[in-house]
Amino acid sequence: MKFEDLLLEIGGFGRFQILILFVLCLARINLPMHFLLHSFLAATPSHHCAIPHQEAFVNLTMEEILLISIPREPDGTFRSCEMFSQPQFHLLLNSSLQPENDSVIQNCQHGWVYDHSQFTSTISTQWDLVCEQRGLNQATATFFFIGVTIGAVVFGYLSDRFGRKSMLLLSLVLSVVFGMLSAASVSYSMLAITRTLTGMALSGLSLIVLPLGMEWVDIEHRTFSGVLTSIFWSIGNMLLALIAYLVREWHWLLVAVTGPCLLSIIYLWWVPESARWLIANGKVKQAHKHLLRSAELFPSFHLSQALRMITTDKKPGESYSYISLFRTPVLRKISLCSGAVWFGVAFSYYGMSMKLTGFGLNMYLSQFVFGIIEIPAKMIVYVLVNRIGRRQSQAWSLILTGLSHISGGKTFTSLRSVVAITGKGLSEAAFTTVFLYTSELYPTVLRQNGMGYTSFTARIGGALAPLVFLLDDVWRSLPEVTYCGVAVCCGSVAFLLPETLNVRLPEGIEDIEKTQ
Repeated sequence: MKFEDLLLEIGGFGRFQILILFVLCLARINLPMHFLLHSFLAATPSHHCAIPHQEAFVNLTMEEILLISIPREPDGTFRSCEMFSQPQFHLLLNSSLQPENDSVIQNCQHGWVYDHSQFTSTISTQWDLVCEQRGLNQATATFFFIGVTIGAVVFGYLSDRFGRKSMLLLSLVLSVVFGMLSAASVSYSMLAITRTLTGMALSGLSLIVLPLGMEWVDIEHRTFSGVLTSIFWSIGNMLLALIAYLVREWHWLLVAVTGPCLLSIIYLWWVPESARWLIANGKVKQAHKHLLRSAELFPSFHLSQALRMITTDKKPGESYSYISLFRTPVLRKISLCSGAVWFGVAFSYYGMSMKLTGFGLNMYLSQFVFGIIEIPAKMIVYVLVNRIGRRQSQAWSLILTGLSHISGGKTFTSLRSVVAITGKGLSEAAFTTVFLYTSELYPTVLRQNGMGYTSFTARIGGALAPLVFLLDDVWRSLPEVTYCGVAVCCGSVAFLLPETLNVRLPEGIEDIEKTQ
């Protein structure tokens, strides 16, 4: 007897499973509010060099002071990173004149003046992360995803070793601690360290929620479970837009997006440990206790008898690690291919999610629209993965995401907005599918190790994604070309993975090897 057979005997998908999924979904709302926070936390408002001794120009307006102090771009806007070494008074007579020679132009010497009409403060304005320091600004997101990458490895292993629930609660506790420390940062170095640790802590929440929910449902409701969990990511995405709109000061913004993690700790105490994991690790008595909560009308004696009939491939005292993902041929192929797919999914998703300007909408509305467009995309995913299968859905959603990157960079603003929003929906469809697909590819004894490994490769993609924007100094279209090429190549790799539609969740490694 397999675990799915036992689930069907005790009611399959009932109130107990619905409550588990709902509580886990609520916790997932926390993730996008941190994972996509960089666009607001590190936003760079318009700025120009600070002009010394402005009091000497008492007879000039602010516009005239800027005219004689700051060189202009070809489009007439003032440059952000350069100033005149001496006032160019002749420009007052004719502003279209050029400065007398380029030697009078220099980098900002006295700091910058920022436009505070949209943001009270961001980390860019706090520590002048502009111009020559622009790379440090983008690196803030990279540091966060480095933390998520490390956390994926740590929590992936620990949740397979010590259980899903305990690691989920530990993840949330650490998220609250490091999130609040980030808000209290007094230097860029402190922020970089605490954001890295926050990413590491939140990685546990990201890894565990979906597999824990899926391990409590039957085959018929696995897709529903995966898509529903993913929809709550989109809700968090939209909530981030609202919170960022209301809170324009970066310290308090961090407090506002970290606070919900504290609430999640309280209601997640109710969620039971995965019965699949308990049985796979020989903890039948604990599994029996949790299954009794699910099987209100199922006699305890019969449940105990059924539990003894469940077979697993795990031998007494046997343990698994990340090395186990590559020991056998089929599992090795799955691990290599799924790792590449996850890299492409995260790389393209965060590349699109972190570019909220240039689409003809303000950044708050862009964030909200990007969130709301994900919901119909996930509804379509629900239909497609059940009709054409996981493999085809994964491959084509990622390939089309890549093509939308290159198309969006070549169109006019109005059409670009449509292409970008469509691409965002496709990228979220790819992310929704990859979570569901990967959870079905790996056996119970290695599922969290598998999710940890693939999340590790994904977070490398997430860490590199914001840095690609810096390539526009080499060639303006290079970021779009890079995102497109990676997404198309990684999407093509998905065709090499096995189909999992209507297939039982594998319990042991032998279940994977003997089906191929």
